[in-house]
Amino acid sequence: MAKSGVVEGDPMVALKKELQKLVKAIVEESSSDDEIETGFIDRATQTLQALKQRSFVKKRNGNNQNVDENSTSIWGLCPQEFRCPLSKELMRDPVVLSTGQTYDRPFIQKWLKAGNRICPKTQQVLSHTILTPNHLVREMIAQWCNNLGVKFPGPVQYPDQDGLTEADRDLFLSLLKKMSSTQADQKEAARTLRSLTKRMPSFRALFGETLESIPQLLTPLCQTKSQTEIHPDLQEDLITTLLNLSIHDNNKKLVAETPVVIPLLLDALRFGTIETRTNAAAALFTLSALDSNKSLIGKSGALKLLIDLLEEGHPSAMKDVASAIFNLCIQHENKARAVRDGAVRALLNKIKSRVHVDELLATLAMLSSNQKAVEEMGDLGAVSCLLSLIKETSCARNKENCIAVLYTICYYDRTKWKEMREEESKYGTLSQVAENGTSRAKRKANGILDRLNRAINLTHTA
Repeated sequence: MAKSGVVEGDPMVALKKELQKLVKAIVEESSSDDEIETGFIDRATQTLQALKQRSFVKKRNGNNQNVDENSTSIWGLCPQEFRCPLSKELMRDPVVLSTGQTYDRPFIQKWLKAGNRICPKTQQVLSHTILTPNHLVREMIAQWCNNLGVKFPGPVQYPDQDGLTEADRDLFLSLLKKMSSTQADQKEAARTLRSLTKRMPSFRALFGETLESIPQLLTPLCQTKSQTEIHPDLQEDLITTLLNLSIHDNNKKLVAETPVVIPLLLDALRFGTIETRTNAAAALFTLSALDSNKSLIGKSGALKLLIDLLEEGHPSAMKDVASAIFNLCIQHENKARAVRDGAVRALLNKIKSRVHVDELLATLAMLSSNQKAVEEMGDLGAVSCLLSLIKETSCARNKENCIAVLYTICYYDRTKWKEMREEESKYGTLSQVAENGTSRAKRKANGILDRLNRAINLTHTA
């Protein structure tokens, strides 16, 4: 029997000959006692379908023997199994997802780059995002095209929105491989990855495609037995690359939950250069955008190291450290950890020195929901500090945060009422906020004034 799909001369003639042979084989088998081989029926059905499609296309092209391979009419006739579930069009470059489903490469890549981590067809969570060429489906599509006498169109080169090319992917893999090479190679690769992940969001996304990428990146930091063996520049470049990766929203969970990441960030906070420590703090800040990451970071002991860095007061580090502490303290459990680790004293000292008042005051206000923190604030002179800040600042948000802390102190600590009454009597500080502050500040200021006035009235009555 002639091999199916061999087309010589007019494809219509070849298809008819093929169909005749297949029908003859089916008839011969049906006349015997043996069951008909289903493969013959399937091939006959496919050949008949190809003949039908070919005939249809020829009619649309005016009985022209040579079908224009660029004509879109023929692609609309392809079998359903040759269509991409996303584009509904003939697949040019079929690839298999981890769920076993096949898609056209550019369309599934677009799906994944949008941050989706489930299979579009099955809705299953993807174990990884590696795309494997489906050679079988590609050959079947090529055979179908051959039967119709048209050239397999091949992949369409859709422009990559992020500008990634196969050469970029090869570069990415080669750079990761160098992380297990000599220190000179490691330093060169780390410097390049730091630059690429800063400039190209697509390179940040590449790290999310396989679970091994981040551990590979950090190999030099994991291999050393002591911190003194780590080259400062290499550590700085790798920690900064982690920061760049954590900026990408889809990477935040993956980065934080990679076992080696948070311990290495803590090592960087302890032993790195000031720039390395600053970037480690910034990485913890960006990772803490996720609630699950707040918990992981809080349990790791990171708050104590961040508070220590805050107390040191390096100007270049202050903003990132303050932001990281604030973000982590949004979670209730981390507030208690921060208070235990000395956050109240560190925050008040910097506020008294008028250093990054906006961020630190917001954190202090957040901690004021913790009773132990309020007791510390009272003992450390927070009342006079906050009252003086209200008088000198023009920032409505800062006044609101000052009043919020004072309200809580007023509620928990009666020993501070006298100081607040004297301030009000002399400067009318609380009344001014009650009249001109934000709605929340007005409410809190009036609450303080009501409590102070009730206390005075009770004293007179007694």
